[in-house]
Amino acid sequence: MVSVDHSERETTIVVKPNHSASWRQNLWVLAALAVPSLGAGIAFAVAGAWPILPFAGIELAALGSALYWVNWKLEYRHVIRFTDSTVLIDKGYFIPKRSWCFMREETALRVSPETHPWQGPKVSVHDRQSETRVGDFLNREETLQLLDLLKQQLTVRTHSNSDTFKA
Repeated sequence: MVSVDHSERETTIVVKPNHSASWRQNLWVLAALAVPSLGAGIAFAVAGAWPILPFAGIELAALGSALYWVNWKLEYRHVIRFTDSTVLIDKGYFIPKRSWCFMREETALRVSPETHPWQGPKVSVHDRQSETRVGDFLNREETLQLLDLLKQQLTVRTHSNSDTFKA
Protein backbone atom coordinates (compact mmCIF):
# COMPACT_ATOMS: atom_id res chain seq x y z
CA MET A 1 0.00 0.00 0.00
CA VAL A 2 1.34 3.42 -0.96
CA SER A 3 0.02 6.59 0.65
CA VAL A 4 1.19 10.16 0.23
CA ASP A 5 0.75 13.22 2.42
CA HIS A 6 1.54 16.68 1.09
CA SER A 7 2.05 19.43 3.62
CA GLU A 8 3.34 22.96 3.27
CA ARG A 9 7.01 22.10 3.82
CA GLU A 10 7.27 18.38 3.27
CA THR A 11 5.93 15.48 1.27
CA THR A 12 5.71 12.11 3.01
CA ILE A 13 5.27 8.79 1.23
CA VAL A 14 4.46 5.76 3.40
CA VAL A 15 4.97 2.35 1.81
CA LYS A 16 3.78 -0.77 3.60
CA PRO A 17 2.72 -4.32 2.71
CA ASN A 18 -0.93 -5.17 2.14
CA HIS A 19 -2.53 -6.06 5.46
CA SER A 20 -5.46 -8.34 4.72
CA ALA A 21 -6.60 -8.70 8.35
CA SER A 22 -5.99 -6.67 11.48
CA TRP A 23 -4.73 -8.20 14.71
CA ARG A 24 -8.27 -7.98 16.14
CA GLN A 25 -9.67 -9.91 13.17
CA ASN A 26 -6.94 -12.54 13.64
CA LEU A 27 -7.97 -12.89 17.29
CA TRP A 28 -11.58 -13.46 16.23
CA VAL A 29 -10.44 -16.20 13.82
CA LEU A 30 -8.37 -17.78 16.59
CA ALA A 31 -11.32 -17.67 18.99
CA ALA A 32 -13.64 -19.15 16.36
CA LEU A 33 -11.22 -22.05 15.90
CA ALA A 34 -10.57 -22.42 19.62
CA VAL A 35 -14.21 -23.10 20.54
CA PRO A 36 -14.66 -26.33 18.55
CA SER A 37 -11.06 -27.47 19.10
CA LEU A 38 -11.14 -27.04 22.87
CA GLY A 39 -14.73 -28.29 22.98
CA ALA A 40 -13.71 -31.54 21.32
CA GLY A 41 -10.62 -31.74 23.53
CA ILE A 42 -12.67 -31.33 26.70
CA ALA A 43 -15.23 -33.88 25.49
CA PHE A 44 -12.48 -36.43 24.86
CA ALA A 45 -10.85 -35.60 28.21
CA VAL A 46 -14.15 -36.26 30.01
CA ALA A 47 -14.44 -39.55 28.11
CA GLY A 48 -11.00 -40.55 29.38
CA ALA A 49 -8.78 -39.60 26.42
CA TRP A 50 -7.14 -36.71 28.29
CA PRO A 51 -3.94 -36.53 26.11
CA ILE A 52 -5.99 -34.88 23.37
CA LEU A 53 -6.55 -31.72 25.44
CA PRO A 54 -2.87 -30.64 25.66
CA PHE A 55 -2.46 -31.23 21.92
CA ALA A 56 -5.47 -29.00 21.22
CA GLY A 57 -3.87 -26.30 23.38
CA ILE A 58 -0.51 -26.68 21.63
CA GLU A 59 -2.24 -26.47 18.24
CA LEU A 60 -3.99 -23.22 19.19
CA ALA A 61 -0.80 -21.77 20.67
CA ALA A 62 1.08 -22.56 17.44
CA LEU A 63 -1.67 -21.00 15.32
CA GLY A 64 -1.78 -17.91 17.54
CA SER A 65 2.00 -17.56 17.34
CA ALA A 66 1.94 -17.86 13.55
CA LEU A 67 -0.83 -15.26 13.26
CA TYR A 68 1.09 -12.90 15.54
CA TRP A 69 4.33 -13.34 13.60
CA VAL A 70 2.64 -12.66 10.24
CA ASN A 71 0.82 -9.63 11.67
CA TRP A 72 4.10 -8.28 13.05
CA LYS A 73 5.87 -8.78 9.70
CA LEU A 74 3.10 -6.86 7.95
CA GLU A 75 3.74 -3.82 10.14
CA TYR A 76 7.02 -3.18 8.25
CA ARG A 77 7.08 0.10 6.39
CA HIS A 78 9.22 2.56 4.49
CA VAL A 79 8.64 6.23 5.24
CA ILE A 80 10.13 8.61 2.67
CA ARG A 81 10.10 12.32 3.55
CA PHE A 82 11.02 15.02 1.07
CA THR A 83 11.91 18.49 2.32
CA ASP A 84 13.44 21.38 0.37
CA SER A 85 16.99 20.24 1.14
CA THR A 86 16.85 16.58 2.22
CA VAL A 87 15.38 13.19 1.47
CA LEU A 88 14.87 11.08 4.62
CA ILE A 89 14.12 7.36 4.41
CA ASP A 90 13.16 5.37 7.52
CA LYS A 91 12.63 1.61 7.49
CA GLY A 92 11.26 -0.38 10.38
CA TYR A 93 8.30 -1.98 12.07
CA PHE A 94 6.88 0.32 14.73
CA ILE A 95 9.89 2.62 15.00
CA PRO A 96 12.65 3.21 12.46
CA LYS A 97 15.31 0.49 12.58
CA ARG A 98 17.40 2.03 9.79
CA SER A 99 17.48 5.56 8.45
CA TRP A 100 19.10 7.29 5.50
CA CYS A 101 19.49 11.01 4.96
CA PHE A 102 20.34 12.24 1.46
CA MET A 103 20.96 15.77 0.28
CA ARG A 104 18.14 16.57 -2.14
CA GLU A 105 20.27 17.96 -4.97
CA GLU A 106 22.56 14.89 -4.97
CA THR A 107 19.80 12.29 -4.73
CA ALA A 108 18.39 10.34 -7.65
CA LEU A 109 16.50 7.18 -8.50
CA ARG A 110 17.87 3.94 -9.88
CA VAL A 111 15.35 1.81 -11.74
CA SER A 112 16.00 -1.79 -12.74
CA PRO A 113 13.42 -3.43 -15.01
CA GLU A 114 11.36 -6.32 -13.78
CA THR A 115 12.61 -9.86 -14.35
CA HIS A 116 9.08 -11.26 -14.68
CA PRO A 117 5.92 -9.63 -16.10
CA TRP A 118 4.15 -9.92 -12.73
CA GLN A 119 6.90 -8.12 -10.84
CA GLY A 120 7.43 -4.41 -10.71
CA PRO A 121 10.70 -2.65 -11.41
CA LYS A 122 13.26 -2.45 -8.62
CA VAL A 123 13.48 1.09 -7.32
CA SER A 124 16.39 2.49 -5.35
CA VAL A 125 17.16 5.94 -3.95
CA HIS A 126 20.84 6.82 -4.04
CA ASP A 127 23.49 9.47 -3.90
CA ARG A 128 27.23 9.14 -4.49
CA GLN A 129 27.91 7.27 -1.25
CA SER A 130 24.92 5.16 -0.36
CA GLU A 131 21.86 3.53 -1.82
CA THR A 132 18.72 1.86 -0.48
CA ARG A 133 15.89 -0.05 -2.11
CA VAL A 134 12.36 1.15 -1.49
CA GLY A 135 9.10 -0.71 -1.90
CA ASP A 136 10.68 -4.10 -2.56
CA PHE A 137 7.66 -5.88 -0.99
CA LEU A 138 5.05 -4.21 -3.23
CA ASN A 139 3.16 -5.76 -6.12
CA ARG A 140 3.57 -4.48 -9.68
CA GLU A 141 0.79 -1.86 -9.65
CA GLU A 142 1.87 -0.44 -6.30
CA THR A 143 5.53 -0.36 -7.37
CA LEU A 144 4.60 1.60 -10.47
CA GLN A 145 2.51 3.97 -8.32
CA LEU A 146 5.48 4.47 -5.98
CA LEU A 147 7.79 5.05 -8.94
CA ASP A 148 5.45 7.75 -10.31
CA LEU A 149 5.37 9.48 -6.92
CA LEU A 150 9.15 9.33 -6.60
CA LYS A 151 9.63 10.66 -10.15
CA GLN A 152 7.65 13.74 -9.14
CA GLN A 153 10.27 14.43 -6.46
CA LEU A 154 13.54 13.06 -7.89
CA THR A 155 15.15 12.48 -11.26
CA VAL A 156 15.93 9.03 -12.63
CA ARG A 157 19.66 8.95 -13.26
CA THR A 158 20.24 5.24 -13.70
CA HIS A 159 18.36 2.56 -15.57
CA SER A 160 20.03 -0.73 -14.83
CA ASN A 161 19.69 -4.19 -16.30
CA SER A 162 21.65 -5.89 -13.54
CA ASP A 163 20.49 -6.52 -10.01
CA THR A 164 23.07 -4.49 -8.12
CA PHE A 165 20.89 -3.24 -5.30
CA LYS A 166 21.74 -3.35 -1.63
CA ALA A 167 19.06 -3.62 1.03
